Parts: sequence; structure tokens; C-alpha cells
Amino acid sequence: MADTPAISGFTFVRDAIRLDYPLREAILSALPLVSEFIVNIGDCTDDTVAMVEGIGDPGIRIIRSVWDPSRFVHGATNADQTNLALDECSSPWCLYLQADEVLHEQDYGRIREAVRKYDRREDVEGLLFHYNHFWGDYTRVQRAHNWYSREIRIVRNSPSIRSWKSAQSFRKNGEKLRVADTGAFIYHYGWVRHPEVMRRKTIALDSLHHDKGWVEKRHPEPGRPWDYGPLEKVAPFRGTHPAVMRGRIESKSWRAEDFRDPTTMPDHRHLRFSTRLLSAVERLLGRKLGEYRNYILVK
Repeated sequence: MADTPAISGFTFVRDAIRLDYPLREAILSALPLVSEFIVNIGDCTDDTVAMVEGIGDPGIRIIRSVWDPSRFVHGATNADQTNLALDECSSPWCLYLQADEVLHEQDYGRIREAVRKYDRREDVEGLLFHYNHFWGDYTRVQRAHNWYSREIRIVRNSPSIRSWKSAQSFRKNGEKLRVADTGAFIYHYGWVRHPEVMRRKTIALDSLHHDKGWVEKRHPEPGRPWDYGPLEKVAPFRGTHPAVMRGRIESKSWRAEDFRDPTTMPDHRHLRFSTRLLSAVERLLGRKLGEYRNYILVK
């Protein structure tokens, strides 16, 4: 069997410690697959650089950047920072993990096999991953209609392939990529934080997509802990977590339920009647209905 072509890993981040991103775990989960891992670290107010340096792996390379506030519109700066890291990759294939996305060791074989298989197919420009979106804690996962179920996380190293819009995906010269499905999962922990930190992180994220007035209207009480809503309305997770997450999971010392305001219902989209109805139909059918796909799936 032919060797797997080399893979570069890459990500971007700012204030990973202050906003409690599982960046260390994300990097560690990718290292067994990649020949190098590029970490683009923005102008932080915390010790993110020291934390990444402390991993102590020679394959990790840090680059530094300053985020341009004029690009804090519709998440454009996220794509800018993603592309800065992507441009530093030297391998023919590039694995992208956002700072809250982690790989499971049980999927390493699937990922290697997909890269090996599709390297010879010039019509395949990227590889697709499935998603576990955790919500509120490590035992609940979003399967609702409004949560994307698959996205591109490996791309060919081509100057025409760029991060798209707010960096959720990639395109080639503005056109959707032709991709194959790896069958592997991304474990997305972006919505598992202490409610006070979750509020802080959400304000920071919203500030990259909207103007100050919008953010202030969305968060009229910025010091108020995030309300995850009733967790019983979110599907239970019955699988296992990546081994690199064990320490973080075991050290969790808070419960989202303890910060729940029973007198209100937060305006989370998965709680809206129309979304819940669509989600119920999708569960019966076993597939998503009308899901937006930023890719063209090939056989």
C-alpha cells in the first residue's frame, strides 16, 4: 500500500486562554497525522503563545498576526487569519482545525486512508468531515436542523483554494470545492464553557461579525452568564470523546443547569418551534432537509 501523502495542519486563534478554547487539545489531536502544524496567533491579551510553545513539539510553528478591526464585518477577519496560516503550509494536503475542534484517535485510519485514496484523483479538491457539536456540557450534542452536519476540513494545497466568508469552509476561485467524504468526525466544543466565559466568548465572536450597536443589543447585560436553555431538549451523546480531552472533561467543575433562568426561554434557534418541527421530521427520515452545502460531493 502506498504511503499517505504528507499533511500540514493549520489553525488561527486569539486569546485562547481568556476565552477558554481547547486549542492545546486541538493541536495535540492533529499532531499524529501531520508533518507540521501552523498556529497563527493574533494579538493576544493572555498567554496563548506560551501555552502553544509549552506543547514542546518540533512540528509546531507559530506565526504572529495583528487583527485589523476594519475586517470585523461578517467574520471576514476569520477568513483572513485562516488564509495566513494556510499560506504557510508546505504539504500537498492541509488539515484545518479551528481552535475549538478536536479529532478522535479512532478516526486517524479513516483520515489517512481518505488522503491516500483521493490523492490520485484530481477531481477531488477537499475532504469532508462529519460533526459532533457539543452544547452546554460534554454529554449533549446538537442534531437540530440549524446545525451543519458536515464541512470541509482537508484541502489540497493550492493558491486558488481560500477560506470562505467567516472561515466555516473553503472555495476555489469562488466556486464550491469538489469533495469526498472521509467518514471521520470533528468534535466541536465551541459551546461548552462555563456560562460566564461563554458570554465573554460569544461577545468576542459576535464582535467579529457585527457592529457595536448590534452586539450591545444582542448582549444588553454583558456580565450576565450565558443561559444554555433546557438541556433536555438537546440530544444525548452516546459515544466517546477524544483521549486528549480527558483532562479537560474531568476538570469541569460547573453545571450549565445551575445558571439556568427558569423564568425565561433564551432565543436559541434550536428551541424555536419551526426548527424543532423540522428537526423532528429529519429524525424520522434519517437525513437533513434543505441543508446548505458549501461543497459538491463526489463518489
